[in-house]
Amino acid sequence: MDMATPSRPLIVGIGGTTKPGSSTEVALAIALQSAAAEGASIRLFDGAFLIGLPHYGTEESLAPAAGGLIDALREADGVILASPGYHGSISGLVKNAIDYAEAMAKDTRPYLDGIPVGLIVTAYGWQATGSTLATMRSIVHALRGWPTPLGVTINTSGGIFRDGQCTDPAAAAQLALVGRQVVEFARLHLLKPSITGTQAG
Repeated sequence: MDMATPSRPLIVGIGGTTKPGSSTEVALAIALQSAAAEGASIRLFDGAFLIGLPHYGTEESLAPAAGGLIDALREADGVILASPGYHGSISGLVKNAIDYAEAMAKDTRPYLDGIPVGLIVTAYGWQATGSTLATMRSIVHALRGWPTPLGVTINTSGGIFRDGQCTDPAAAAQLALVGRQVVEFARLHLLKPSITGTQAG
């Protein structure tokens, strides 16, 4: 992979469900497409990938697929996370993928130190969206990442995602904005690396 530059940062997307083409996965794809339109390189770890990812911490978690995810996170200049809101919180499938960031604890750049992280939550109703977004922000803070100013919460009960598209202009605009914000802050970070320190811990 070419080395990232301010003009072409690498943005890694992680999200989806067990259902191919889920609302969560489509929402993430829209945000990544926006990032690509801004000139970023993108890499997607979708629901199909997450399903095959072993539980973090097990002997099987040393599988090559896990190594590919960790390598991508190490190279990432920005990340976009997308999760459904299940019972008021992040899904186990997405959380398991995020847990692999623990392999980066002793890196020169520990975890997601100083890099922007865009957040997307989809849920069948509004009740789970706020609490899930708050949980995801807490996780990103724990990983030393910087949640972007906009976190997108989407009520999917109206069936606004069809054929890989978002039929709600306001929701589509917010998803696109998250992608642009991650790229903008990634470029700033590449020009001036993190001021939060690089001591592992």
